[in-house]
Amino acid sequence: MSDSTAAGQEPVTADRLAHRVPDLGALQLLIAIARLGSLGRAARELGITQPAASSRVRAMERQLGVALVDRSPRGSKLTDAGALVTDWARRIVEAAEAFDVGAQALRDGRDKRLRVAASMTIAEYLLPGWLIALRHERPGTAVQLLAGNSQFVAERLLADAVDLGFVEGLTVPSGLTGVVIARDHLVVVAAPTHPWARRRRPLDPEELARTPLILREHGSGTRQVLDAALGGLADPLLELASTTAVKASAVSGAGPSVLSELAVGEELAARRLVRVPVDGVPLDRALRAVWRVGHRPVGPARDLLSLTRAG
Repeated sequence: MSDSTAAGQEPVTADRLAHRVPDLGALQLLIAIARLGSLGRAARELGITQPAASSRVRAMERQLGVALVDRSPRGSKLTDAGALVTDWARRIVEAAEAFDVGAQALRDGRDKRLRVAASMTIAEYLLPGWLIALRHERPGTAVQLLAGNSQFVAERLLADAVDLGFVEGLTVPSGLTGVVIARDHLVVVAAPTHPWARRRRPLDPEELARTPLILREHGSGTRQVLDAALGGLADPLLELASTTAVKASAVSGAGPSVLSELAVGEELAARRLVRVPVDGVPLDRALRAVWRVGHRPVGPARDLLSLTRAG
C-alpha cells in the first residue's frame, strides 16, 4: 500500500491528473512570461492574442488555485507561487520536448522503409507505376516488394511481415480489412492455333468448366474467382506459379487459360493470343488493398494507398 493511500488520500487517476495539471501550451506561456517579463510579448512569441494569453493565465490560476502572475502597467511579474510553478513547468516541457524528439525518431525509422506484398497480377502490372509515383513523393523510402498469391499476401500481413498488401480474391481474408482500389476482368484466351480461336459462337459455362485449363496454383485470386464463377473446375492441364508462366504456356499453344485483362493486353493486340468469348459467366473481380484489422496504414503505406486510389 502506498503512503498516500495509507494516509487516506485518494489515488490520482490519469483522468483526474489531466484536469488538475495545465496543458503544455499554458505551461509554455508561463515560461515565456517569466523570461520576457511581459504577457503581451509572451503572447506574440507564441502566436496568440494578448486577450487569449490573459484568459489562459486566468484559467491556469483557477485550475491550480493560486495566483501566478502580477500584471501592472510596467509589465508582468511572477508571484512566488508562479515562480515555483514555472520551475516545475520547465521540467515538464523539457520532458515533452524529449518525448517529441523520440517520437520523431521512431517515425523517421518507420518512414525509411515500406514492406509490400501483392498478388501476381497487381505486382506485375499495377504496382510498378504506383511505386514510381511514390518515389517522387518519398525518395528516401526503400521499398521491399514480395509477390505471391492472395493467400501468401494474407499470411505475410497476419505475421506482421509487411505493412500493406494487395489481393485479387473474392473477399477480404480473415483478420484483414481493406478497400477496393480497382476493378479487373478475367478473359479466356488461347493461341491462334487452338480450335477455340476459330469458334463462331461463345463458349458456355459448362464447356469451360469441364475443359482442362492452364491455371495458377490453389490460393491465387484468379483461380478463386474462376472456380466460384463456374461452380467448380476440371483438373488443370498445367498448374503454374506465376501469371507470366501461365501466359507463356498459353502463347506456346499448350492450351487455353483464363487471365486478367491487365496481363494479356499486349498479347491480344499482337495476336499472340486470341480472346475467346464466354456467355453467362461473371468474370469481373475487385482488386483490394488490405491490412491487418486495427492497423490502418500510416507513413509510406498510407501514401501508397492514396496513390492507388488517385486514378
